[in-house]
Amino acid sequence: MRAVTISFFGFLLVIAATVISFCDGNSNMLCIKSERQVLLKFKQHLIDRSNRLSSWVEGEDCCEWVGVFCNNFTGHVNELHLALPSISSDVYTTKAEWFAYVRSKLGGKINPSLIELKHLSFLDLSNNDFGGLAIPEFIGSLKSLTYLNLSSANFQTAIPHNLGNLSKLHYLDLGHNSLFEAKTLQWVSRLSSLMYLDLNYANLTKATDWLQATHKLPSLVELHLSGCFLNNDPSPISVNYISLTVLDLSRNTLSSVPTWTFSLRSLVSIDLNSNGVEGVMSNGFRNMSSLKFLDLSFNSFSSSSTLNWLSNLNRLQFLGLRGVSLQGNFSIATGNLSSLSYLDLSDNQLEIIEPKCLESLCNLREMDLSNNGIDQEVSEVIESLSRCSFDRLESLNIASNKLSGHLPDQLGQFKNLVYLSLSGNSISGPIPFSIGKLSSLKVLDVSHNRLNATLPQSLGQLGNLEHLDVSNNMLEGNISEMHFSDLTRLRLFFAFNNMLTFKPNPSWIPPFHCDSIELRNWHLGPQFPQWLQFQKNLSLLDVSHAEISGVIPTWFWNLSTQFEYLNLSNNQLVGKISYFPRSLIVDLSSNLFTGPLPQAPSDLMFLFLSKNLFSGPLSNILCNSSTKLETLTILDIESNPLSGEIPDCWEKWQMLEVLNLGNNNLTGKIPRSLGSLSYIMSLNLHSNNLFGQVPSTLQHLVGMRILDLSKNQLTGSISAWIGDKLSNLEVLNLRSNNFQAYIPDQICALKSLHFFDLGYNNTSGAIPKCFSNLNDIATKRPSGFMDRPMEFGLGLTLYLRALLVMRGREDEYSVTDLRKNPESYIEYNRGVTGSLRGQIPENIGNLELESLDLSMNRLHGEIPSSFSNLNFLNHVNVSYNKLTGQIPSGTQLQSFDRFSYIGNHLCGPPITKNCSRSGETPEIINGDSSEGRHRSEVNWLYVSIVVGFVMGFWGVVAPLFFIRSWRFAYYKKLEHIGDKLNVFWAYVICTGSSFWCV
Repeated sequence: MRAVTISFFGFLLVIAATVISFCDGNSNMLCIKSERQVLLKFKQHLIDRSNRLSSWVEGEDCCEWVGVFCNNFTGHVNELHLALPSISSDVYTTKAEWFAYVRSKLGGKINPSLIELKHLSFLDLSNNDFGGLAIPEFIGSLKSLTYLNLSSANFQTAIPHNLGNLSKLHYLDLGHNSLFEAKTLQWVSRLSSLMYLDLNYANLTKATDWLQATHKLPSLVELHLSGCFLNNDPSPISVNYISLTVLDLSRNTLSSVPTWTFSLRSLVSIDLNSNGVEGVMSNGFRNMSSLKFLDLSFNSFSSSSTLNWLSNLNRLQFLGLRGVSLQGNFSIATGNLSSLSYLDLSDNQLEIIEPKCLESLCNLREMDLSNNGIDQEVSEVIESLSRCSFDRLESLNIASNKLSGHLPDQLGQFKNLVYLSLSGNSISGPIPFSIGKLSSLKVLDVSHNRLNATLPQSLGQLGNLEHLDVSNNMLEGNISEMHFSDLTRLRLFFAFNNMLTFKPNPSWIPPFHCDSIELRNWHLGPQFPQWLQFQKNLSLLDVSHAEISGVIPTWFWNLSTQFEYLNLSNNQLVGKISYFPRSLIVDLSSNLFTGPLPQAPSDLMFLFLSKNLFSGPLSNILCNSSTKLETLTILDIESNPLSGEIPDCWEKWQMLEVLNLGNNNLTGKIPRSLGSLSYIMSLNLHSNNLFGQVPSTLQHLVGMRILDLSKNQLTGSISAWIGDKLSNLEVLNLRSNNFQAYIPDQICALKSLHFFDLGYNNTSGAIPKCFSNLNDIATKRPSGFMDRPMEFGLGLTLYLRALLVMRGREDEYSVTDLRKNPESYIEYNRGVTGSLRGQIPENIGNLELESLDLSMNRLHGEIPSSFSNLNFLNHVNVSYNKLTGQIPSGTQLQSFDRFSYIGNHLCGPPITKNCSRSGETPEIINGDSSEGRHRSEVNWLYVSIVVGFVMGFWGVVAPLFFIRSWRFAYYKKLEHIGDKLNVFWAYVICTGSSFWCV
């Protein structure tokens, strides 16, 4: 009895001590003081930019803090939930949301004081950013941990092996970090209680024991080793994954399906996508009767005949066959795949989808057939699906195929459809009115088709619609407010490149608040769209080519704190602009804006102001000390009446890649500081009044691909460093300047040169023979930017432009133009004195030229016979030289007009004069004649000049000199005429101002 009494009192003392310990002087506080201090010390070393841990304050109950969970009885801290929920950076995420998400990430260091939390069983720090720190070694000492998640937290270096000491661990996720190469995974084998292991994107190249280390874990249910650089196991073993149901070996370099996987009869999910598997052992998969998830995407299957084994997987719910080289018809027996809810056949070469394959898929929820060559009626696919899965289908993607025909009315039966993409096909006709019945629809993309008529008003009934894309069709007609009546959730609205008209009532308030609106080529004007003032969340706006005129209203500049993309180009907007809104991309080109150039926001990346009436100097936008355009990548102010000199302050524009100041009234010399633009790819200063020499500092622009200095007054010689240093040049245009001296042989070092124009200069000398070594001019299709338009991110593909003189005319060719009509072009010094001499190089026929102009030079000799090899010529001009002999026979050369050859001593087609017999000189074209090789040639132009001079001198000047009476009469007459002119100008001045007649 006494022992019982002592034990009872001892128990009371323990409870009392525990209560005192819990309360810490406050009966309402559960948190233990020592553990609260640990958490506060832990917080001190964290970086919390969004103040997520604002509730972690001294004196407060730590069990009530955000992310802290305590045992309700003992008060010990058991769990720390400090993860950030994952977010996808897709089209539904605005830039503001993404920046807010990034700002919410915790950073800094993880304080070792956490070791003192002896009862901590759950630690989740995933989706934060610890700046490349190593995973702390002390975590291996948290012996009570059963859950550890450090995924996507920007940890680096090696995985600490003492994590193998966490014997109670059930869940371990270290995936999606930059973990360095591990030599072994033996430490994993000590985690006997482990049920979930994720090492995605850890480098396990040398950890060849990963299979031996993991298959012995008796409780392992899920194993994720995606992107771990795994190869085929060189020494297969008999595995013993007793409990494994989920296996992820995707994004590795496996050339075949590991044979040991076929022994895993309890496997429910296997992911082998993005490996090098070249076929499937179908007999192995036939026995995996429990399989529900199978992803074999992005491997290399030879044909669809290998897929017959799929009919045995009657429990299969997810089937991924994206990008596995399937061809022809997809016609597997799907009768036993009635459980299938997800089917991905995208990125193959399928041509036909047999309707019977779709009719039996009654549980189908998501289907992706995009990026194939399916060539059939769109109604055939939709009607097949409507027979069975119309009440379950949630996502249908058939984009980028060859579907034709009209959209059927059955489309309105898919009441649960959330995502529908039919873009990039040849679907015609109207959008059916039944589209308004898709009450669950969030995404509708029918862009890049041939849809006509107008938009149905039933679109306005889609109350859940968030993303609407009808761009690049042939839609026409009027749009009314009813088209948007219930679109309260619309965020992305793309309808550009149609012929639609939208002129709502000026007082109309749209029900939606969009992030992105693109209405290019709509008829929105002439007034500026007033309804835009209610779109306060805009990050992307394109109303270019919209027939809008007048002044931009003041409220417009306050629409958004940050535009990603603003395009008002190709309208008739007028007035002055004092500043731009904060933007990444601004395009105001082809309007009527006047006044000085406005100041630009500091984070601007692309600025297009060409073809306006901006005037004054460039210094306001370039050299303003308050403007730091450190991110500016493209600056295009072509074709404005800008004046003054180009400022010499380019040192701070280090990110600039494209600069176009062409066709202005700029004067002075080319500033030397342009040579500091180390990333420049295109420099265009054409059609100004620049003078002086090209500064040698431009030789530092080694990445430049376009250099256009044409139509200026530049002097000096053509520098040899252009060929020595600017090795990436593809367009070199020095036309219409005052360059002198010879063409340096170093130009031949420009192996990528595609367009070269020295016309209308004062160069002289022979054509360098090494010109035949210009490889890109010697090939029909160009390289470099001509084949690969530059991607600048943010959805912007830039097609660089250059003023090129082709076939005797001057045009502005974009990259697209050049890709469709590739021009290998050379022009030399036409119509100048001191021009090219010598003979045309014999090997010129090695070039696959399309345009060649050598006119108005002093070239002599015969046209080389290799000219007949120029099979791609569509323009040639060798007129007004001293060429002799027969025009080489060749289909191309005889097809040109005879004026391409006039002013020479040539014969043969297309010139009407036949070549003379042997020993005679051919007739001089264009009025010249010849009567034999030994008879002197007469140039009648020079004869007429001499005769005119003689007759003028002896007919007028000589009589005045020798006959005195004629000379006196002549000067008297001149004096009389002068008196009359003086009287006349006195009368004009007096009638214009009485002051001068006093």
